[in-house]
Amino acid sequence: MAPGIPNAMDRPHFIGIGGAGMSGIAKILAQRGAVVAGSDARESPTADALRALGVSVHIGHAAEHLADDAGCVVVSSAIRADNPELVRAAERGIPVVHRSDALAALMHGLRPVAVAGTHGKTTTTSMLAVSLGELGLKPSYAIGGDLDAPGSNALHGDGEIFVAEADESDRSFHKYAPEVAIVLNVELDHHANYASMDEIYDSFVTFTERITEGGTLVISADQDGARELTRRVAGSVRTVTYGEAADADVRVLSVVARGLTSEVTVLLDGRELGFTVSVPGRHYALNAVAALAAGAALGVPAAELAPAIAAYTGVKRRLQLKGEAAGVQVIDSYAHHPTEMTADLEAMRGAAGDARILVVYQPHLFSRTQELGKEMGAALALADASLVLDVYPAREDPIPGITSEVVIEAARAAGADVSAVRDRGEVPALVAGMAKAGDLVITMGAGDVTDLGPLILDRLAK
Repeated sequence: MAPGIPNAMDRPHFIGIGGAGMSGIAKILAQRGAVVAGSDARESPTADALRALGVSVHIGHAAEHLADDAGCVVVSSAIRADNPELVRAAERGIPVVHRSDALAALMHGLRPVAVAGTHGKTTTTSMLAVSLGELGLKPSYAIGGDLDAPGSNALHGDGEIFVAEADESDRSFHKYAPEVAIVLNVELDHHANYASMDEIYDSFVTFTERITEGGTLVISADQDGARELTRRVAGSVRTVTYGEAADADVRVLSVVARGLTSEVTVLLDGRELGFTVSVPGRHYALNAVAALAAGAALGVPAAELAPAIAAYTGVKRRLQLKGEAAGVQVIDSYAHHPTEMTADLEAMRGAAGDARILVVYQPHLFSRTQELGKEMGAALALADASLVLDVYPAREDPIPGITSEVVIEAARAAGADVSAVRDRGEVPALVAGMAKAGDLVITMGAGDVTDLGPLILDRLAK
């Protein structure tokens, strides 16, 4: 068994190894010396990055891909029970480990920081990991997106800190025992798993109960759901609040936009501290303050950590500039919840000046569209014009009567200029016909809408 690897995970097989969360764990295990294998539905840059680390990646799912000597099979909640590799594991008596249990095992014995919330997890986790790295602390991290290249979503570092996203969608964040937990916001989402806000609050309370003795909860002082959670856990855990609210422990005094960056000033321990955030938007500035507060809770001097945060320059799919052609910039956004959509569109509106903002939006999940489709449509009213694709199903089966028309009708009711597109292959030509020099085009959503960015750029260049 390689050092730092739980026994059953010295020869793991990952089903869906190309996913953001799964590939990160596989990468760390490979860097620690495990013999890692897995399968994914299709080739990808992530698969190539894993192979560069010595990981055996099979394309497609088949029983024969699972080696007889596999120590365990790692799965996420998206893997269905009839997956042939999972069926073979049951036949062979090979242990099945959920992704969250595998990640929890990797964090054991270190100083974990778990970043939770309905949105903003990837950015905040990245900001903290990058800034700690800038200070030479060599953290390990597992992030739900690539920092600068495929495969850069995770790293085994030699330091004692491990920074990881904590996913509330399937309650898997209950598996972690963080020294510091960040809660950015608490909103109703993941409707297939949560029936009400009370269920979500209960789930987040359970997460805070997992904070180790003497640990710290860092939580927003601004967002209504976070304030309610703070009320519910009062007295049970050391809590540090952050935000623009007058009663915040780490109080944001100002956020000043400077083009595609922001200058942030906070009041921390009675002292004003200013620093630069190298991505646009007030919500990203607040994510940076959450990272700063968490680092301070770990004992990292805030005066050193603050300037290091400027080293973070973004995560793929988080307002990522894909390129420019014919004077039109194409930007990719992972936003798929109405709050995220609004935040990203407001950020781009603030940075764009008089430029028009054109959006290609793909609703994500039938259940989310059923519950939040009207709010998605309202968010699109912040754009000058939008094209709306069919719902990206991901792991879900269709829900009768729930289509992208739910979003489109709400957008039109809010006064938005919006058009339905049934054939995504038509999008590049449609955008090229709409866009003029100086415009910004945003591909938005958590599905494969991201693949359209390069195609739009190619069409614009012709």
